[in-house]
Amino acid sequence: MGRYTWGQAVTGMVLAATVAAVSGCGGNAEAENKKPAAPKTVSVAKAAADFKAAVDDYDTIGCESTEPDTCWEQMQAVIEPARKLRKAMNADKSVSPEFYSGAYALINKMEKGVAVGEDLGASALNTNRPDVFGSAHDLSDWLDEHPTK
Repeated sequence: MGRYTWGQAVTGMVLAATVAAVSGCGGNAEAENKKPAAPKTVSVAKAAADFKAAVDDYDTIGCESTEPDTCWEQMQAVIEPARKLRKAMNADKSVSPEFYSGAYALINKMEKGVAVGEDLGASALNTNRPDVFGSAHDLSDWLDEHPTK
């Protein structure tokens, strides 16, 4: 009788462990098997519109001071949508990457200006404002000349 009871107990534990493993006890097996959702990339047209709106906002607000560190926020407000535009262009498979080469060059110039880490001011010998704001206006013009869907 002892063997029979012991055998039932072992069989019961094995069965319980199997059911727990199959049912995903101790965690959500379905959630563990799912791949994380890839971040969505906006369309080039949407990213271009957002970038152009940021440039228009800069044109409205502007930066009248020639002093250093007075336009850093405006630089950030223009570079962020430019980065999103680059990401959208990278994801666009409807055209070859060469199509966007002019836009990439302008965004790279903007990145170079922002990489300084501060607004150097308008009167500084090595001012970074033209790299950021001048290239932003050039990119806006480029987008007008190269409409996207």
